Amino acid sequence: MARISYLEKDQAPAEVQDLYQRLESGGAKVLNLYKVLAHDPAAMRAFMRLGNRLLTSTKLPPKLRELAILRVAQLTDSRYEWGQHVPIALEAGVQQEQVDSLVYWPRSKAFDDVERAVLAYTGEMTERVRVADDTFAALRHHLDEPAVLDLTLCVGYWGMVARVLVALKVDLEAPSASLRGITGR
Repeated sequence: MARISYLEKDQAPAEVQDLYQRLESGGAKVLNLYKVLAHDPAAMRAFMRLGNRLLTSTKLPPKLRELAILRVAQLTDSRYEWGQHVPIALEAGVQQEQVDSLVYWPRSKAFDDVERAVLAYTGEMTERVRVADDTFAALRHHLDEPAVLDLTLCVGYWGMVARVLVALKVDLEAPSASLRGITGR
């Protein structure tokens, strides 16, 4: 049970009702995350704008973005984020074997060198904030500066998302994906 109520369309301020309507008109679901954020409409708009930009307009290939998001979800035990992003990751080209072996990625043969560099960077940034020089150098060997910046923004953004979801115990809507793989189970 979420620690903050979900504002349904009929309970939300007019500007949030408009956001909900635009989501629904575009064929999207109004996620429980948005229903929690609706308590602060200005923050909700900014949150959604940045998330949409990072999902649609970056120099980082979608597959790498999704691997990073899944790793953040795993490291923060954000089951909601994991459940939402496994289908997106698979659509973006992440293989099911990669999803299943993400928890032990350093030993897995499912990842290439660029994916390993992204996962190492994501892990250090998520767990320690500071990134070792050799980890950064390995990443820069594969990605140019705009892609590195976009990866950094993605890890930071979805790290924030995970913290909101986990701290407020936001419920995953209908199970959209197996939680297998989030903790290696």
